[in-house]
Amino acid sequence: MVVAIVEYRIDRRSGVPAFQQIVQQTKQALRLGVLVPGDRLPTAKEVAEVSTVNPNTTLKAYRELEREGLVEPRPGQGTFVRRTLARPSAGTDSPLYAELVAWMAKAAGAGLEQEDVAALVTSAMEKQYAAGTTAATTTGFTTTGSTGATTTRSTGE
Repeated sequence: MVVAIVEYRIDRRSGVPAFQQIVQQTKQALRLGVLVPGDRLPTAKEVAEVSTVNPNTTLKAYRELEREGLVEPRPGQGTFVRRTLARPSAGTDSPLYAELVAWMAKAAGAGLEQEDVAALVTSAMEKQYAAGTTAATTTGFTTTGSTGATTTRSTGE
């Protein structure tokens, strides 16, 4: 069995409820192909120990993901990824990702802080996708933000 160890990062200052951050970070990992069908998510107890959130917060997030058909609970075994949100051109091994990383390095080299970069990316994304336009441009790219989660994949039981 493949076990994906996900460490959620909860930002208590963000104003976003912790359960919603878990949902967002899980979806991000699914989009990037970090989590794949069959992977087991950490238990509510494991998330509580690492992220200092109440186990019920994690259970609420997992129920939301289940309602969306992304995960499924298996009694006595845990919660498992049911389907992915990954697209081949959106993974961390894609050329687009490499271009984005290079652009981020340029932005950091130009003295931009994380909030500056986020504002630029959000603005460009809104402009690119504003009127349902999905045609690529030479300067356009998409991003879904930082997962906030650290994920390690291993085989084992």
